[in-house]
Amino acid sequence: MDKKKPKKKKFEVLENESISSCLDRMKEEGYMPVRRMEEPVFQENTRNGKKEVEVLRQRVIFEGKLQ
Repeated sequence: MDKKKPKKKKFEVLENESISSCLDRMKEEGYMPVRRMEEPVFQENTRNGKKEVEVLRQRVIFEGKLQ
């Protein structure tokens, strides 16, 4: 039984990966980028007894469509 690839798949740019490397990885799997999404990653810290939320980094996710 041959497994079909999903028509759409999400690819996250990994911590130590460049955007072009992620796009190359998509291409190797047969997907073409159709949408780019960015979402912040937050970290909660306690300073002087107060909780503070700060942005740790920006998470980049590409949505790929099967070619």
